[in-house]
Amino acid sequence: MSSTGSPANPDFDLYRPTAEHELLRESVRALVADKIAPRAAEIDATAQFPWDVYDALVRSDLHAIHVPEQYGGAGADALATCIVIEEVARACAATSLIPAVNKLGSLPLLLAGTEQLRETYLPRLASGEEMFSYALSEPEAGSDAGSMRTRAVRDGEDWVLDGTKRWITGAGVSRLYTVLAVTDPDKRTRGGITAFVVEADDEGFSVGAPEKKLGIKGSPTCELYFDGVRIPDSRRIGEVGEGFRIAMATLDHTRVTIGAQAVGIAQGALDYAVGYAKERKQFGRPIADFQGLQFLLADMAMKVTAARELVYVAAAKSERGDADLTYFGAAAKCVASDTAMAVTTDAVQVVGGYGYVKDYPVERMMRDAKITQIYEGTNQIQRIVAARELLRVTG
Repeated sequence: MSSTGSPANPDFDLYRPTAEHELLRESVRALVADKIAPRAAEIDATAQFPWDVYDALVRSDLHAIHVPEQYGGAGADALATCIVIEEVARACAATSLIPAVNKLGSLPLLLAGTEQLRETYLPRLASGEEMFSYALSEPEAGSDAGSMRTRAVRDGEDWVLDGTKRWITGAGVSRLYTVLAVTDPDKRTRGGITAFVVEADDEGFSVGAPEKKLGIKGSPTCELYFDGVRIPDSRRIGEVGEGFRIAMATLDHTRVTIGAQAVGIAQGALDYAVGYAKERKQFGRPIADFQGLQFLLADMAMKVTAARELVYVAAAKSERGDADLTYFGAAAKCVASDTAMAVTTDAVQVVGGYGYVKDYPVERMMRDAKITQIYEGTNQIQRIVAARELLRVTG
């Protein structure tokens, strides 16, 4: 599939990382080695949000690197954002969700928000004062987002929200939320859903207890409750009824960042497996000398390389706003997350019995990898999206 969109940024005619991108990678890798990697196992074991690591990301302007310069951010392009997330995820997948979720929560403002909304909230995000989460899923509306029940009813110049959101990444630590709610039950996804900004201090808003999860334990996931939450119309994102379109457009872009996270997890597991295979001896030789292990490592490496290239292509398309971004966003997320699951499982196999215990990082990486196949749309949904786009273009 080829793009039919016109490049908004001529520097992105090619997706290949520039020298500036590689300098960014080096600086992130240094920060990760110093501040994040030494904490990764503890973050997983305690299931506590790593405020010290968050502060380190803020000091380096990496916590929300996508925010444009005019709002106090670094103004990083989509590929740079992916590189940051990838490099952090090599050591700690939970921490990599900080820049990923900040982009997910705030991107609707960049896509459809008023200038007043952007000027109100994006500087607070860029400064590190507040984090931004995204509230779409509900107890009965996961893959079928159009079945959401959270309601927003107009009352004069305000809206009153009632309902529940579930599986919200960053809930509790985030102070800002993009919330999708039904404003016209008869129209549903065809003009019946609207997006709003909700603040943590809004009366009637509360957060449930953190979920006890398989992986990414240092990133809280909770329910959100809306009990007569009154917010002004000025906090509406886009026009009334445009919420579902905004939500899906957001995911077209942010699925690429989940692909980057998955590539980082896979690369971290591959790095560890290669190092272990060189050091571990059996039958008087390093196990890396045995062809069976060499083939396994080669397959792992080729999968990671292919996934990374697809993610980077999708990132360039995200930056340009190409017409085929929907396909590439879904494909990048799906291929990279399947790769992360396969490669981390193989890494546990390479490390053997030691790979199955918490003293070694690959079992954590395998647990963390699983969620990348589920959130921001399961990989079954990604295949549906990709197939629909393929048939729409070629039919």
